[in-house]
Amino acid sequence: MSEKKEKNQREQRPWLKIIKGYNKPNLIKSWGQVANSFLPYFGLWVAMYYSLAISYWLTIGLSIIAAGFLMRIFIIFHDCSHGSFFVSERANRVMGIIAAGFLFTPYHKWQEDHRIHHATVGNLDRKGVGDVRTFTVEEYKNFKPWQKQLYKLYRNPLILFFIGPLILFLIIFRFPPKDRSVKEKVYTHLTTLGLILAVVIMSHWIGLVPFIKIQLPILFVAAGHGAWLFYVQHTFEDTVWERQKEWDFETMSLKGSSYLKLPKILQWFTGNVCIHHIHHLCPAIPNYKLKKCYDENPLMQIEKPLTFWSSLKCLRYKLWDEKNRRLISFKELK
Repeated sequence: MSEKKEKNQREQRPWLKIIKGYNKPNLIKSWGQVANSFLPYFGLWVAMYYSLAISYWLTIGLSIIAAGFLMRIFIIFHDCSHGSFFVSERANRVMGIIAAGFLFTPYHKWQEDHRIHHATVGNLDRKGVGDVRTFTVEEYKNFKPWQKQLYKLYRNPLILFFIGPLILFLIIFRFPPKDRSVKEKVYTHLTTLGLILAVVIMSHWIGLVPFIKIQLPILFVAAGHGAWLFYVQHTFEDTVWERQKEWDFETMSLKGSSYLKLPKILQWFTGNVCIHHIHHLCPAIPNYKLKKCYDENPLMQIEKPLTFWSSLKCLRYKLWDEKNRRLISFKELK
């Protein structure tokens, strides 16, 4: 790119200059996040094991806290998949694969799905990979009755946030799509074999039933919470969708992605990923720099961010109305 063209691009897109101050990882902070995520998770896992002899309700209570730290492990995994957590590509890949094991997730498959998600978010002609499936009003009207019922079932909160995430992480992630590379398929199956081996070892060590009683509630809470966050990041009142001809990366990042303002403790557990518009604008920014980028730059700030309570209203959105350019509920469909 010529110097003149690069200068013009910076003038037209001032955020390009802004992100340069935040898109480099800090190794001290990165390794600190590894320590304050993995170590508490290990400690809580051990505490849950011993709590089984006291009360399973205590175990369940501890699982909620452990799920928070598993969310932090997910954020590490997520940043590694973007190459933003460490300077070294190899370090990102190794740490990403390690974190992926705790998440029951094949690293390479998820990385590719997520790459597609970033490249197609809000694109009505390229939806369906790495996103919450959303159909347009016209698409829905052309469905057969059984397809409409199936879609309604899929968009039911019980499926989206409770049953579906477990099925995704425990079952669907075991089978790579047919159109993916041989490398991705091999690594997906190696991940599954590694998980089977880990379960066998843990079952031999503490017993299969205790292992399930500990690990399953952690996954249930973490996966459900993660699904909720992912849902509201792109399914909210003022979001935008476009056809391929009108699709624009900057617009979709800043207007098609939300900022869910959570209490500080929840923001810490979720690694600032709820400042999602900045993340989509520049995935190279490590999670621990997103809040700083938001606070220091008015251009990046949103006048009315989502709150936990306002985000609950997002549950009603099921279809994209192309004519009126907004999300609607099934009840609003005429």
